Amino acid sequence: MNLNEWFQNGMSAEEYLNSMKQNKEEMLTIYEKFTLTSEDQAKLGGLREQHLRVMALTEDWCGDALLNNPILMKIAEAAGIELRFILRDQNLELMDQYLTNGTSRAIPIYIFINEEGNEVAVWGPRAAEMQALVMERRADLPDKDAPDFQEKQMAMYKQLRESYLKDAGIWQTVADSIISKLI
Repeated sequence: MNLNEWFQNGMSAEEYLNSMKQNKEEMLTIYEKFTLTSEDQAKLGGLREQHLRVMALTEDWCGDALLNNPILMKIAEAAGIELRFILRDQNLELMDQYLTNGTSRAIPIYIFINEEGNEVAVWGPRAAEMQALVMERRADLPDKDAPDFQEKQMAMYKQLRESYLKDAGIWQTVADSIISKLI
């Protein structure tokens, strides 16, 4: 399939939200609380004439998607970008064209296309600053063979998740990163 066909097969935001079994309330909380700056809104408004579209390769269980998807939704609204959600695990043929570091099926991945269906930009799975934060936190974990590794890793992910849900600075960092791919 070409990118236009993948886009057409994707779910609208409403369809995606209605299908969610995990993280729906948390994602909606970020969506309701996050507001683009007036400067970002002005920049994004200038993209309306390009008639861009975006596909979000995602899954509802993903913590990074929990953070990034509602911010993408706000950006898409401000820029007049039509958005479709595509579930990674059911669409590995597309996912495997957008592997992180050539090997990882990390999500979310956002594929921006023009009216002709040509790729304009790709973003994901994390803002560079967020990747650095995750790597810094992982470096503090014990060795994978340590008896408390699993417990410490779960605590780290819980702490990250709490930050994702409450820290407006993180939300703006993600927005800046996505916007930088478009402007």
